[in-house]
Amino acid sequence: MTMLSIAYRGVKAAALLVGATLLCGFTFRDGGPPEAHYVDYNAKPPSGNTVSVCHAHGCQKQELFTFTRDDISDLSVLMDYARKSETALEERRAIAYAIGWMERRVGPSTGTANDRASLGFMNASGQLDCVDEATNATSYLLVLQHNGLLRHHTVIRPFSKASFFKWPHFAAMIKAHTSSKVYAVDSGVGPNGSNPAITLASKWYIDDSPPPRSPVPIRNLLPMPPQPMMKEPPRDNLGQLVQQILQDDSAARPPVMAGYTERRVR
Repeated sequence: MTMLSIAYRGVKAAALLVGATLLCGFTFRDGGPPEAHYVDYNAKPPSGNTVSVCHAHGCQKQELFTFTRDDISDLSVLMDYARKSETALEERRAIAYAIGWMERRVGPSTGTANDRASLGFMNASGQLDCVDEATNATSYLLVLQHNGLLRHHTVIRPFSKASFFKWPHFAAMIKAHTSSKVYAVDSGVGPNGSNPAITLASKWYIDDSPPPRSPVPIRNLLPMPPQPMMKEPPRDNLGQLVQQILQDDSAARPPVMAGYTERRVR
């Protein structure tokens, strides 16, 4: 194999990769237990009600915070108040309120109270990028799970998506017990204390749905049977004049038909 053919194959593979990215994007670290995420970013997983709050881009800085018994009691009351019925859908609504409450609770103690949305490339202390947000949200979800406040979902490993036109973006993930559907809990959509956006992971950030297919032509159909011709010419005057012209090109044209065929064939 020549160097030219190797280079050609490399360019071809890269083009295919870019094309696939343009169409459907990437998904990284899809599912699994959440502990692996903490190993990847050298972050401390929760221990009981104690969490390590990440900030300063990619968990470069971490601050310990412990939720008290009163905090857990308040969270339980908040979630019961937020959910309108005992369903997975309403539990996700309650989760959103709980995560926002937990961010506001830890913010003053960890220096993250002034965190703003969509500032992923700022390494400033107290500012969170999407990795920090996903890690912290996962830790908060694990605290809820540890205290029996998640009855319809299980916390799983965060993962990210990216495409040719979008940067990689992380979010926490939960999996519904009954449907096994995975939902993204994206707490990076607003400033500190905002309720996260909770959406189907397949629809979150980059829609994974395949593009609609073009209709497939149906082949090998039997031909339509020939339709019988009309035995009698049309009875209206215009039809009679047209029939006359078609039958005899030399026939004199009535004044109302002057220029009729010329206009029709233009």
